[in-house]
Amino acid sequence: MIKKRIAVLAACIVVLATILAGCGNNGSSAGSTKKSSFKAGMVTDTGGVDDKSFNQSSWEGLKKFGKDNGLAVGSGVKYLQSKQPTDYAPNLNQLVQQKYNIIFGIGFLMQSDLQKVAEQHPDAHFGLIDSVAVDKNNKPLKNVASLTFKEQQGSFLVGVVAGMTTKTNKVGFIGGINSELIKKFENGFKAGVKSVNPKAQIFAQYAGDFNAPDKGQSIASTIYGKGADIIYASAGNTGNGVFTEAKTRTRSGKKVWVIGVDKDQYSEGLPENVTLTSMVKRVDQAIYDTTAKAKKGKFPGGQVIEYGLAEKGVGIAPTTKNVKPSVLAQVKKYQDKIIKGDIVVPTTDNEYKTYLSSLAK
Repeated sequence: MIKKRIAVLAACIVVLATILAGCGNNGSSAGSTKKSSFKAGMVTDTGGVDDKSFNQSSWEGLKKFGKDNGLAVGSGVKYLQSKQPTDYAPNLNQLVQQKYNIIFGIGFLMQSDLQKVAEQHPDAHFGLIDSVAVDKNNKPLKNVASLTFKEQQGSFLVGVVAGMTTKTNKVGFIGGINSELIKKFENGFKAGVKSVNPKAQIFAQYAGDFNAPDKGQSIASTIYGKGADIIYASAGNTGNGVFTEAKTRTRSGKKVWVIGVDKDQYSEGLPENVTLTSMVKRVDQAIYDTTAKAKKGKFPGGQVIEYGLAEKGVGIAPTTKNVKPSVLAQVKKYQDKIIKGDIVVPTTDNEYKTYLSSLAK
């Protein structure tokens, strides 16, 4: 009888242990599921994730967030590549269907498609880089965080570098697509050049494409051929062709420079050492910050967040070995004036003309 009771008691203990173990496993599973359930994705523009510029910087920011938060690349953090504009909407929708918690559209060219997808999926959260997503009443969409930058301010500073460094008094600007956004780069750059070198001649030309390095090289060849010894390229993957041309000329004994964009492109100029400086645009940090807010349940939907010099969202690259100390001192001087509001950097052609007139007074 005693043995029978002991056997029953032992069986009860085993059953209880099994139940507790099951509860423990469920709790652990729920915890791990909760930890890994957050997912962040992005859709590139046609420049591609390895453009060594804008898209790549965006992906680096998302990957860093994934690494810091234990999210695996390809699932926890993921990108979809757009080979052509018609890929934008399908790629955005694919990430929505895969239930990504926040989905970034990289670049102003995606604005229209992202707006449509966001309106079709009001419960999904999106981030748009370089433009503002609006509804039919032209009001910011509540499920989109619009992340913009004061590119003209950083471009002004590299313009100061170019204006003080050129030996020929001729510099150039190559843009991807002629648009309101890239005009900010161009006019900021030209204003910086003219502020320190009023007699400098500036050549500006657009490739009409962010993913055409051959065009970039051809245009660079033309501008260098006119006597320019520095070119600032704001053209995505097209800008890589500018580096190719600069390296080719440098190898043949004709020293010329490139000013990079979006990230520190010093390494892109090696081994010929053709990168003078770069206008760094912290898209990576903007994406990281917005993703972090989303994960904490504080997604800034409906907000237009702008990053400038004061927010350390733009500026010259940390690699400054090819820039003279005297030039860096002037860069710091102008940076302080811009932050204080003493200088308002032009963004449009008309604003640039007005700025030039103010310099003549």
